[in-house]
Amino acid sequence: MDWTGDIAAAAERIRDHVQVTPVLQTKGFDLDRPIELKLEHMQHTGSFKARGAFNTLLSCDVPDAGIVAASGGNHGAAVAYAASKLGHRARIYVPEMAGPAKISLIRDTGADLQVVPGAYANALELAQAYEQETGAMQVHAYDAPGTVAGQGTCFAEWQDQGLEADTVVVAVGGGGLIAGALAWFNGSKKVVAVEPHTSCALNAALAAGAPIDVEVSGVAANALGAKLIGSICYDLAQARGVTSVTVPDEAITRAQHALWRERRILTEPAGATALAALMSGAYQPDPGERVAVLVCGGNIAPDPLQPQG
Repeated sequence: MDWTGDIAAAAERIRDHVQVTPVLQTKGFDLDRPIELKLEHMQHTGSFKARGAFNTLLSCDVPDAGIVAASGGNHGAAVAYAASKLGHRARIYVPEMAGPAKISLIRDTGADLQVVPGAYANALELAQAYEQETGAMQVHAYDAPGTVAGQGTCFAEWQDQGLEADTVVVAVGGGGLIAGALAWFNGSKKVVAVEPHTSCALNAALAAGAPIDVEVSGVAANALGAKLIGSICYDLAQARGVTSVTVPDEAITRAQHALWRERRILTEPAGATALAALMSGAYQPDPGERVAVLVCGGNIAPDPLQPQG
């Protein structure tokens, strides 16, 4: 595939539908060097997922049956939001573990929301069955070219904003976001993949030499909880080279608290997972290595400003 051309075309296609998210040069977090943060949690619906959703819907003819998607929460919210803005019907399947904040976010778009027992994989099975039954168009959360090209626009945009880092650190769930990074940079920058110890589909696949099912749990499971890494991500990781590390839940929570305490950046655990690799030492840059970190999601649960009770 011509990933560079596809991502550039996606950027032009979605330009009027997504936010240009800010970049912050900062010190702190008990690190021995300044880092650059891209605040993609400030994107529509609180994550980078809007990029892939809009690119997919704008690059094809949506059938009369509408759209269907399965999600741990953020993808579903993005697809539902994009569908509502573009005038399409959408049915979204999410597992109960998505949590009340993300479920509420999807429901507020007016989508036909189906909350199901289990994890993301269970929601995906039902979404696929609905697709077969109705002819609705499936918008995959991570393993589809349109999704990957859309997520790649985040890194093209970052480069346009003057990204000078040698290394870009990215959290991984199913792999759509980091696939976009690998596709766009094409070896020009080191890409570090960060996963929780307890939800590490890419790390396990790289160790096994092929995608394999993994068990999923932990504080970031409702965003990074894919049981199987996407084939597009795996192939790009093999072809372009990726450094893969994992971090414990305690490190993720510590990074999440540090983002709020030091910079008043409020993220969900997944949004702090990339930073956790630096703060915990799971990834140790070389002397003089310039490092950038993507803050990918802000849908914290419970919503800190939602009235309780």
